[in-house]
Amino acid sequence: MVMSLTHLAALRALDRLGTMVSAAQALGYTPGAVSQQIAALETVVGEQLITRAGRNVVLTDAGRVLALHADRILVAEQDALEALRSVNEELSAPFALGVFGSTAAALLPAVMAAAHRRYPRLELTSRELSVDVVVDAVRRGAVDAAIGLDYPIAPMPRGGDVEIIMLRRESFGLAMSRDFGQAMNTDEVRLRELADTAFVIPPAHTPFGAAVRAVCRQCGFEPNVRHEIMDSAVTLALVGRGLGVAFVTDTMIALNPAAPIARLRIADDFSREIVLVRPVASAARRTVRAVTAIVQAVVNDDLQEAIASP
Repeated sequence: MVMSLTHLAALRALDRLGTMVSAAQALGYTPGAVSQQIAALETVVGEQLITRAGRNVVLTDAGRVLALHADRILVAEQDALEALRSVNEELSAPFALGVFGSTAAALLPAVMAAAHRRYPRLELTSRELSVDVVVDAVRRGAVDAAIGLDYPIAPMPRGGDVEIIMLRRESFGLAMSRDFGQAMNTDEVRLRELADTAFVIPPAHTPFGAAVRAVCRQCGFEPNVRHEIMDSAVTLALVGRGLGVAFVTDTMIALNPAAPIARLRIADDFSREIVLVRPVASAARRTVRAVTAIVQAVVNDDLQEAIASP
């Protein structure tokens, strides 16, 4: 009996995700099936690979060593398959792209259309993700790459196993009702001037919500959060009714052009980056390079055109 790739994938998933349940969900198995695969692997190598730690299991030293090699073997398998596919000039491999809510509307149709024109046999699929799990989804192989948002003041988690490519940087402005905007009688505002103003912002546990609170604190105040809302359209609807102010970018406004709001520049430095997250180990794959180039082109051309349109 020899080690199988299925056994090694189970061990790698357990190492990355920490629990049998999470590993099973990622692989599409039951926890019992994952446990059986690792037990079979222990029989093959003649070593104990996991041990009990309370109600959970953890990898032994032997398990950690083998998990490291398992990752290399599984990456090599993907490289080999990619090399075989690239023998033909036309790409025909499957590729799962992760997107978050607003990119699904702003970018995904153009990305899919461009991919079909350039590589008709490329099996490009998409999966909507919450922005706060983009890196984890790429790291555990749920998607091959993902479009996400990064905030310099509250950056997404990094690691040597993922690469974060900046696609576009956007500065935030402040959205408010038109009446409030006229009363301000200015084109630019400092955030500390709004310390007593009601805000409409996402919850603190979200990347955007954490970034907003961080920039306000940097300016010397805690935001007066009147409404905790994650949806941009709902946020701008509340703002238009005079129920608070909110942070917005060009892209957010382009996706909600009918919102009855005024927008002021912010004198303080507050920005976000639209990024592509991909595994470092897969960066040389032809499909990864191809999809990366398509996404970059769409962000540079189609998104810019949408923002520039009246």
